[in-house]
Amino acid sequence: DADSSGRLARLWNVLFFWRRFREPRAVRLRRALESLGPIFVKFGQMLSTRRDLLPPDLADELALLQDRVPPFPTAQALALLEGFYGRPVDEVFRDFERTPVASASVAQVHFARLPDGTEVAVKVLRPGIERVIAHDLALLEVAAMLLDRLWPEGRRLKPREVVAEFAKHLADELDLMREAANCSQLRRN
Repeated sequence: DADSSGRLARLWNVLFFWRRFREPRAVRLRRALESLGPIFVKFGQMLSTRRDLLPPDLADELALLQDRVPPFPTAQALALLEGFYGRPVDEVFRDFERTPVASASVAQVHFARLPDGTEVAVKVLRPGIERVIAHDLALLEVAAMLLDRLWPEGRRLKPREVVAEFAKHLADELDLMREAANCSQLRRN
């Protein structure tokens, strides 16, 4: 209600009396998500598509979020692939580009050529990404619970459902076998 949101605003002003916010709230939110890391950037990207939940200024600013994640070392990618295949990459592929063509928060992509000459894209998950995702999702779930319980208007946003939707999205992204099957189906179509 208006009384509780007024109290929240007054508390905010008391706690942060020493700070002057020169940038709009949307810019501050985008920068905060960027500073928290790639999983929070992905969360902000997903939120930007939920214009039913966010005011236009926040949705527009979050739409500017980009995965600007540098690639992880090729030696790590090669080690992961060799562990998966049980043999050196050069025995699995005729050619394997050591420089990734794309890098994002969850994985990076290398072009390669199979022994029969077929050109392929090889997507390699970041080392330890499952642990990072589990940790960051736990933080998001706690934040959603607090928002739901402590701010009456927060319930309208359905924060727990939003985080659950995001968790499903991440699980789908980690399922590279399903993604490969979808790519094959897309190619056939």
